[in-house]
Amino acid sequence: MSRFRYFLRTRYNECDAQKVVFNSRYAEYTDVAAAEFFRALGYEKEMQTGELDYQLVKQTTEWRAPARYDQVLEISIATKHVGNTSFTLATEFRIAGEERVIVTVETVYVHVDHHTLQKAPLPQSVRAALERGAENVTIDHAAYLV
Repeated sequence: MSRFRYFLRTRYNECDAQKVVFNSRYAEYTDVAAAEFFRALGYEKEMQTGELDYQLVKQTTEWRAPARYDQVLEISIATKHVGNTSFTLATEFRIAGEERVIVTVETVYVHVDHHTLQKAPLPQSVRAALERGAENVTIDHAAYLV
């Protein structure tokens, strides 16, 4: 696998009475995975201090199959587009160990100044990191690969 991968185990409180993950949780999972993606790109300090800040502008989710309680999700992220102030991340969800994509999420973010929250041009270093991506990086918070 050459894509960036983040493993997350679904929890009881994230599911409905049929033990299917609530649709709203995918936005949360995407947000957590995007933060891990930026950590993998080398921006952990900047994310903590606020030197790198971005806001969601648009998010489109397509569901193809459900995830259920206690399943491990493999969430992969790749940069789809880099603009002057914005960037788009493409996120795919799989049940760990399966190749079939169960959910896709496309998220447009805008880079903002962390003091004013006004949109600002993407720094060249961030642009280059997004274009390079984080292939072959795996973050496992589910203890799936242990």
